[in-house]
Amino acid sequence: MSTGLIIALIVIGAVLVIAVAAFLALRARSPRGGRDLRRRFGPEYDRAVARHDGDTKAAERELNQRVERHGDLHPEPLDPVRRERFEARWAAAQELFVEAPRAAVSEADHLLAEAAEARGFPDSSHYDDQLSALSVHHAVHVQGYRHVHRLAHEPDGNGVAEERTATEEMREAMVEARELFEDLVGAGAGGADKKGSRGI
Repeated sequence: MSTGLIIALIVIGAVLVIAVAAFLALRARSPRGGRDLRRRFGPEYDRAVARHDGDTKAAERELNQRVERHGDLHPEPLDPVRRERFEARWAAAQELFVEAPRAAVSEADHLLAEAAEARGFPDSSHYDDQLSALSVHHAVHVQGYRHVHRLAHEPDGNGVAEERTATEEMREAMVEARELFEDLVGAGAGGADKKGSRGI
């Protein structure tokens, strides 16, 4: 075999190895659909399917777009002082809930937006974009943010029974939202300082 032929075979082999490696790396980076997306997004996958009236292809297209857009985002850790400030404000919001549930929910909404922005997620003035990015990195708990945001921006109800129902829903939203809040502020310390659940 001539030296030229050997060099050509080595070059072709190297190109094939690089092409296969690139293909596998690209395939590993993005969810392929179905099971991979369901595993990555959990309950968010089911919400997307429901939002698309059961059309799993459309839901998976949407979720893949979220991953393509926000999957490379690497949340920044919070410094201890900032984390403590966020935790103090959350504790104050929980205490406020007893006297003013709606004000507490509104504060929880602001805190989640600010904490997400502090970690490097999209700007809080772009709620949908921020929620989309959070769903990629915190899919299990993002519903809490969605819930408090909706309640914080809907008008007050009328009537005692309606008020009691609304207060219970606000309490549930605060409990759900606390999970995401703890993910956001606790992840700054590698999760080691994550607080345990506290009641409202």
